Amino acid sequence: MAESESQEENYDNRGNKVPNFTDMEELLEKMEELTVRAAWMAYDCVPTHTHPDLHHAMQHLENAFLMCKEQMEKKWQEVLME
Repeated sequence: MAESESQEENYDNRGNKVPNFTDMEELLEKMEELTVRAAWMAYDCVPTHTHPDLHHAMQHLENAFLMCKEQMEKKWQEVLME
């Protein structure tokens, strides 16, 4: 008799542990979003690895932009001083 009562209690306790399916759905959506982002990151990396000069060209372009930005800031300061 005690065994049947303990089994019933275990069954009742399991009923309280049913996962919330809306939470699971949200987690799956987040996982899907992260998977898509990771796929796009991998897709974006392919040209860099297949064309090594592209990386150097992008660095050169970034350096030129930073030098231009620095010159523009200097000129702007000169204009403000006048």
